[in-house]
Amino acid sequence: MKRVVVTGVGLLTPIGTGREEFWNSLMEGKSGVSTIEGYDISGLKATIGAQIKNFDPNKYVDPKEVSRTDPVTQYAIAAADLAVEDSGIDFASTDRDRVGTLISTGIGGLQTIEKNILVMADKGARRVSPLFIPMMIANMPSAQVSIKYGLRGPSSNVVTACATSNYAVGEAAEMIKRGDADIMLAGGAEASLIPLGIAGFANMRALSTRNDEPEKASRPFDKDRDGFVMGEGGVVLVLEEFETAKARGANVYCEVLSVGYSTDAYHITAPDPEGWGAIKCMSVAMEKAGITLDQIDYINAHGTSTPLNDKGEAIAIMKFFGDKVSRVSVNSTKSMVGHLLGAAGAVEAAAVALQIKNQTVHRSLNFNEPDPDIDFKLNIPKNTEKREIRYALSNSFGFGGHNCTLAFGRVD
Repeated sequence: MKRVVVTGVGLLTPIGTGREEFWNSLMEGKSGVSTIEGYDISGLKATIGAQIKNFDPNKYVDPKEVSRTDPVTQYAIAAADLAVEDSGIDFASTDRDRVGTLISTGIGGLQTIEKNILVMADKGARRVSPLFIPMMIANMPSAQVSIKYGLRGPSSNVVTACATSNYAVGEAAEMIKRGDADIMLAGGAEASLIPLGIAGFANMRALSTRNDEPEKASRPFDKDRDGFVMGEGGVVLVLEEFETAKARGANVYCEVLSVGYSTDAYHITAPDPEGWGAIKCMSVAMEKAGITLDQIDYINAHGTSTPLNDKGEAIAIMKFFGDKVSRVSVNSTKSMVGHLLGAAGAVEAAAVALQIKNQTVHRSLNFNEPDPDIDFKLNIPKNTEKREIRYALSNSFGFGGHNCTLAFGRVD
């Protein structure tokens, strides 16, 4: 069986751009949540979010093409550039028929959709942009990155709501294992933090309305959580077949061991309250990886800061790990970056890779008191801590009941 390793991380996030800035922010426990800027947010129930600020697309996209690409694609291209730079890959001397892209988005070009609907309503159908369709469709992040680098291997997009980019990383690793590619650029992007997107989530009561305390709003597993904080950004990982990476002397962060999938088959937005789906995908990932409960040192939780998700996930982890749960460190990267929707799994996978490389677990922000409705036994660090991480899991659960767990391992 071929082995797959992470050799590059590219991050455009609310707490930093690039590996170093992102990692330092994780270690400092920095929040990327603030009052939303740049839009008229009057009348919205939620006026906070985890924004990308001071982003200049001209640094990553041909200036002539900026107006022809939705921000979601620009974020993907930026993250891919940063990942490629971090990996040290020289595509000029690489067989680009063996390099692919799987950079997904949960929603696609929502900003383009909103603008063209308003144009059509105001000025008529003839004024809708001829580039409307290719700018908004969800495969464009993968497609545009492949075009930029001339990558002729597999190129695809997976849409599974908030589990989207966990699926993308998992499927990209599977493509390498089955021989479809030697290298994959995998991850996710989302640029839906606009009034339309905020209103949609807020009106279904999914968002935190702690508008007066933005940095305290994302509080996974805390008893006072009241909803998730919507975020945006792009994250791409370079995945390589281990022997290919070793041959070029690549810096290896960790190994992507396996991916586990399940479906709740329960409700379009609410998770299975007994945590069946979460237990199943963790179990499948570990079985495929050939690792046991005793070997898991760390879990990056889906941890959205919503009442139903956090309760269900905590129950699932405690049921699955039983009396071993207290020795496993559990945190939520969303406590700092917010919920990046289709890019959430990717930013968390990058966080896992960096934590394994540095043998350090970041704190979970704003976790003060556990949920009193359950017999809470999760080991959630309130401070950054050094610890051995041999094997780790990263959970993502999406609307519609889509569940996905990635299993990672240290490479010595």
